[in-house]
Amino acid sequence: MEVSKKIIFIKDWILNYVNSMPKKAQSLVIGISGGIDSSVTSTLCAMTGLKTIVLTMPIKQNKEQNNLSLLHKKWLSDKFNNIESHSLELDNVFNNFENTLSDFKSEHGMANSRARLRMTTLYQVAAANKGIVVGTGNKVEDFGVGFYTKYGDGGVDISPIADCTKSEVWELGKELNILKEIIETPPTDGLWDDGRTDEGQLGLSYKELEEAMENENSKNRQKYLKIRKVNLHKMESIPVCKIPK
Repeated sequence: MEVSKKIIFIKDWILNYVNSMPKKAQSLVIGISGGIDSSVTSTLCAMTGLKTIVLTMPIKQNKEQNNLSLLHKKWLSDKFNNIESHSLELDNVFNNFENTLSDFKSEHGMANSRARLRMTTLYQVAAANKGIVVGTGNKVEDFGVGFYTKYGDGGVDISPIADCTKSEVWELGKELNILKEIIETPPTDGLWDDGRTDEGQLGLSYKELEEAMENENSKNRQKYLKIRKVNLHKMESIPVCKIPK
């Protein structure tokens, strides 16, 4: 499908989903990180004409990362009149959480906790605005390697770009005229104090991951499968103990 037609298809899908809800949502709520995924998704949401609430939720955030989210927030507000934007500083909330759990130190655990705090924030804002939370995960993250802790993608109501590879998301971004700074910035979940990138954490580029997902004979197939295995619990239904009657 042509990129321009794909944009219309996704926008219509979001709109049709909301219109088919038993109780129609009155808003779309999305966290914007300054990355390509959330920038594209928030723009697609705005294109529906529905009230779209975008949140920046910095927690000990790298200044450059946060600046990109603020730039995108302004770009959206200038382009669409159905945007409501908020910057919610979560440092104090997170610091209290971290201090309370000081006896249970884990850098990885705290990185995940940042994402879950943002997820909780998104749902609170959605509840206050009779809205739904829109996810920003792409195909590789949601169904390939389970790498979707960024900005609360561990819990969302709908996920409009989950069938798009990262390469396709970049194509969508270019077609939507997303800010050049965002297009060219290496993807990062923004959950680590050292500002590590997504590809740095995964050990493969998104292009390599996409190729390994589709090609069983890929030189990176075993590395991809190893990453996938570690995160498989995120992509499968929660195990439930079935008690015999």
